[in-house]
Amino acid sequence: MRAVSYLGYQTLPTIGEVAEPDCPRDGVVLQVRATGVCRSDWHAWQGHDEVPSFPHVPGHEYAGVIVEVGADVSSWKVGDRVVVPFALGCGACPTCLDGAHHVCPDNLQPGFTSWGSFADRVAVPRAQINLVSLPDAVDFVSAASIGCRFATSYHAVAERARIREGEWLAVHGCGGIGLSALMVGVAMGARVIAVDVSENALKAARELGAEVVVQGPDDVAARISEITGGGAHVSMDALGAVSTMRASIECLRPRGRHLQVGLMLGDAADTAVPMGRVLAYELALLGSHGMPAGDYGSMLDLVASGQLRPDRLVGKVIALSEAGEALAAMSQPPTGSGMTVVDLELR
Repeated sequence: MRAVSYLGYQTLPTIGEVAEPDCPRDGVVLQVRATGVCRSDWHAWQGHDEVPSFPHVPGHEYAGVIVEVGADVSSWKVGDRVVVPFALGCGACPTCLDGAHHVCPDNLQPGFTSWGSFADRVAVPRAQINLVSLPDAVDFVSAASIGCRFATSYHAVAERARIREGEWLAVHGCGGIGLSALMVGVAMGARVIAVDVSENALKAARELGAEVVVQGPDDVAARISEITGGGAHVSMDALGAVSTMRASIECLRPRGRHLQVGLMLGDAADTAVPMGRVLAYELALLGSHGMPAGDYGSMLDLVASGQLRPDRLVGKVIALSEAGEALAAMSQPPTGSGMTVVDLELR
């Protein structure tokens, strides 16, 4: 089969012929129809996250059609259209039994712990509990755009923060995660403030329904407090930086909820938090890392109905042969808006 792989960290990924994947007894083989190009794949390619061996096939935001089913799988069949969360829980530990498969301590992640979806086919273990049926009304490119950024943002805003109609939601960083969160907030009736340093990002935020935009980086928290009459109810750091994390916490009203969704890497992962404000205002600090398969239904219903439009976040659709260069291009500042999705039907 065709696959895009790399032979070492920071070595240009190239397309070539590789062996087809074996079907796990507890899994399926999926004919990949579309897969997203995500910065998390870039981090692994850079060596920020270790991969098990080389060559390695990246890709973890994918949707497609089942072409083979393992002997121990009874709930899925050949021909089923599915989308797959990027973290696959074991299904047996206390965390999984509580319904939180996506944060299972023993989770598996194709694209990271095994070969991923920059290929014609991908093996997906633990299929019985980790696949999600894709409604006919949702196309594969839209489904791939949901896989990581959109699902994580939906879980953060709808499930972790439990945003309510009329509440103020401040989104710090209007990349893929931030714009996804903005879109979810608008669909749920929140009043959304978009924060970024880029005029282009703020323009995109306005087009997607932000009520107010704030161009940083100066005095962001104070400006949000003034706009909202005392602070946001919910605020998200969608970038993953010390400055945006602090601004997100400091712009909250008493008993507000901070969402940390942007990845904090290197020294930032263990940075100081303004805990005095957290205590004085009884703030809640919440993380969001993906979404369990069991929670996809409500999100996909909104997508199928047109109330959520993840396809509006897709900036470019490319062929598999272009995926390696698209991944490597993430080392440079972005030249356009929107995420890139690989359509395996393109040649």
